[in-house]
Amino acid sequence: MDGVLRALADDTRRRIVALVWDEDRTAGEVAAQFAMTRPGVSQHLKVLLDADVVRVRAEGTRRYYRANPDRVRQARALLEQFWDERLRRLKFLAEAEGRVEGR
Repeated sequence: MDGVLRALADDTRRRIVALVWDEDRTAGEVAAQFAMTRPGVSQHLKVLLDADVVRVRAEGTRRYYRANPDRVRQARALLEQFWDERLRRLKFLAEAEGRVEGR
């Protein structure tokens, strides 16, 4: 899961995931959306592939990239655990403060 979080920590990679979330796209189609070289975008795609955040499908000489929503959901679930714990603590503290003030 660390690899997924590292991969998604970069804004460019998050934008790439958004581009390939609903449809398959080639590296060239993805690169056309950025002000960087195609090799630069390919490096970002490799990080996302290594973390299994995107998957690739070969069709002839073309490679199509698509987000792996299950992997992203796993990362989201992990992060929500922290958020849920913070909310539980905040609720506990608010309720404790209310009991103290209500004396």
